Amino acid sequence: MALPDELGAVVRDYLADRPDAPWQAFARDVGIAGLLVPEEHGGAGCGPAEMAAVAEELGRALSPHPFLQTAVMAVEALKAGGAHDLLAALADGSTTATAVPPDDGARLRLESGLLTGVVPYVPAGELALVYVDGLLVAAVPAGRRTYRTMDESRPLQELSFQDTPARRLGDGSSWTRVRDLGIAALAAEQVGGAQRCLEMAVEHAKRRRQFGRPIGSFQAIKHKLADLLLLVESARSAAGAAAVDEVYAAIAGSYCTEAYLAAAGENIQIHGGIGITWEHPAHRYLKRATSDAQLFGPPQAHRARLAAHALG
Repeated sequence: MALPDELGAVVRDYLADRPDAPWQAFARDVGIAGLLVPEEHGGAGCGPAEMAAVAEELGRALSPHPFLQTAVMAVEALKAGGAHDLLAALADGSTTATAVPPDDGARLRLESGLLTGVVPYVPAGELALVYVDGLLVAAVPAGRRTYRTMDESRPLQELSFQDTPARRLGDGSSWTRVRDLGIAALAAEQVGGAQRCLEMAVEHAKRRRQFGRPIGSFQAIKHKLADLLLLVESARSAAGAAAVDEVYAAIAGSYCTEAYLAAAGENIQIHGGIGITWEHPAHRYLKRATSDAQLFGPPQAHRARLAAHALG
């Protein structure tokens, strides 16, 4: 068994046994927080394949752990900035972090090393790595407000800064790579969620009976499930290549987003009435798919990036 497969199996078993384990325990027991951190700074020194394997299992379980923003995007930003002490803090799980993109509605100014302003929406993290005025700086927010969102499995916060000391880590040229690696991790999460939706739909189609036989024997249901299988496997291929460069990231950002939305919607349709109840988890996957579709921009935004690349 290859390392990504082994790692995915370990994460799946851990989440099944300890679904409510805090991030610090997860980092300590599995080493997930330092997956992409170089070994000399206390991490595992793994790459995109291992990252995707972990992200897929987290997406499958709708885990609220801050893997995407902390172990992927923040780590990549700190590696580019050479902040080795902060990398070590992320690797052992003692600190969480989030990367704030440039020009993303963040009303920020940096003067004499002091950061002031508000970031309206960002995945939760204790340390903010902010791209502002062409620089990358690290700062601890003076205030934060957690939103109650449709998808409660990925907390979003408003961060505020008021003459907050900001540590300069370097220029802002690393943002494109940080964003694209985040898209790659999100695409893998989406594949995990879509795969779980397919499994739930298949299980229900085998078990639910109408007119004396399982509904999975009806041609309409067979076609839906076959189409979902094609979507999921195609999305897995797109996610597997997403970390190569910005073109593959944009492909995955577009395709995997729409595949997850389709899988989550069809899962509810195949379940029928039970699929829209609070007691069944199907609605939670639809909510995650819907919120994921806005995290790095909708599919149309990714396709616009592709069009600019293809058409010059």
